[in-house]
Amino acid sequence: MPEAPARLGHNGGPPLEDDDDPAGWRLWCWKRAKKKAWSAPREIALRRLARAEELGMSYREYTLEILERGRHL
Repeated sequence: MPEAPARLGHNGGPPLEDDDDPAGWRLWCWKRAKKKAWSAPREIALRRLARAEELGMSYREYTLEILERGRHL
């Protein structure tokens, strides 16, 4: 049975969802980015912790705000 023709605007490239490994590559990229975002040098982590305590927040909450907004509070 022949494949259905591609829809308008489709470039005929490979599917974005790979049925053989649905989350392998994306999961690896996500874990790597998460690890990089949460790893900070000691001095930066201590500075964030001090600022978070001044604001009455936890280190995790403060760091999430920085990562989400891209600026310090």
